Amino acid sequence: MRLILYTGKGGVGKTTTAAATGALAAEQGLRTLVVSADAAHSLGDVFDVPLGPEPRRLAERLDALEVDARHVIESHWGRVRGYLVALLRYQGIEEVIADELALLPGADELATLVSVEKWAESGDYDLILVDCAPTGSTLRLVTLPEVAHSGLRWMLRLQRATARVVEPLARGLIGAPLPNAEVFAEADRLFYKTLHRLRARLLSAQTSIRIVVTPESMVIDEARRSLTDLCLFQLASDAVIVNRVLPEQACREAFFQEWGRTQIERIRDVKAAFSPMACLTAPLEPDEVRGVAALSEHGKMLFGDRDPAGRLGSSLRLRFERDQSGARIRLPLPGLDPAALDVIRIEDELVIGVGERRRKIALPIGFAKLEIDRVSYRDGELLVSFGTASSSHSSPSSPCAATQAAP
Repeated sequence: MRLILYTGKGGVGKTTTAAATGALAAEQGLRTLVVSADAAHSLGDVFDVPLGPEPRRLAERLDALEVDARHVIESHWGRVRGYLVALLRYQGIEEVIADELALLPGADELATLVSVEKWAESGDYDLILVDCAPTGSTLRLVTLPEVAHSGLRWMLRLQRATARVVEPLARGLIGAPLPNAEVFAEADRLFYKTLHRLRARLLSAQTSIRIVVTPESMVIDEARRSLTDLCLFQLASDAVIVNRVLPEQACREAFFQEWGRTQIERIRDVKAAFSPMACLTAPLEPDEVRGVAALSEHGKMLFGDRDPAGRLGSSLRLRFERDQSGARIRLPLPGLDPAALDVIRIEDELVIGVGERRRKIALPIGFAKLEIDRVSYRDGELLVSFGTASSSHSSPSSPCAATQAAP
């Protein structure tokens, strides 16, 4: 079962792109489900039909739904949520407000993943497409299983062990509601079994992320930073889609000529920055794209001869590593002449130059606080090592130039 998530800055056209992919894939014979993960749902508006938390048939082999976080959480972890409501009510919070506050942190993201996993396991679909919320929420969505699985389960075990001893005594001394064994069992299932399964789904070879941008520098910069975060969590991305490109006839008009020249440069920058991912372009349509038929036509313009459900390209083979020996960035650059390589640090970015070409890599927060320690090139791979200022070497033992630069 193929899973594709569409992400990008708010307003770039993720929903239309995801819906167009689904309409075209269904027309080509794939049993397809399009899922909206954005709390401010607009998928139903694009398909021009009302949608709910259960799949609705829109055309032959094409279904869609809009995730309802409250419905999913209540169905799967009602005891945990019920305990939180009771605890908030004990603190004097009104029932309506307590009911709202009791949604777990990350509930929207978690509900989306659980809903996707449910329908992926059902065997009813060959392809599931997720229309994600804007970039920040998407990163929380795709990293939630990794972060929560590693950071929360040990605390849950400690709290459960403590509760077994304290709860019988505490119930007779305090009036506040205390979690019982059923609440802990449900929370353990949430934070271990469910998240473990979701993490495996996201890291599967059948899952990839597609980034939607418009030919604007701020949008492209955010997309580049989000790709760095996706690489950090080893999440595969196969394509970047440049949406709302001015058609050639519009660029002939005097007012749009400069826009035309600028977007050509921006598309060239996107191809260079995101290679070897595929780069697709979608034109600015004369009107809103709504309804299955119009979305299918838009999908044909976007994908051309490509398979909308296929793996369109490969992820950047950028790897971040950190352990007791230090922090490193690995980037394969086969066939490179080390004499043509230049590596420089500018604020929170690493700039890698090969001849006249330059590539910027946004550093994760943990790396941004470190200094370049050593740069080396061996067996077709660039290795940039980082350390604290006190442990960094004055000069790297490598054939490459490694320097620190102020903006």
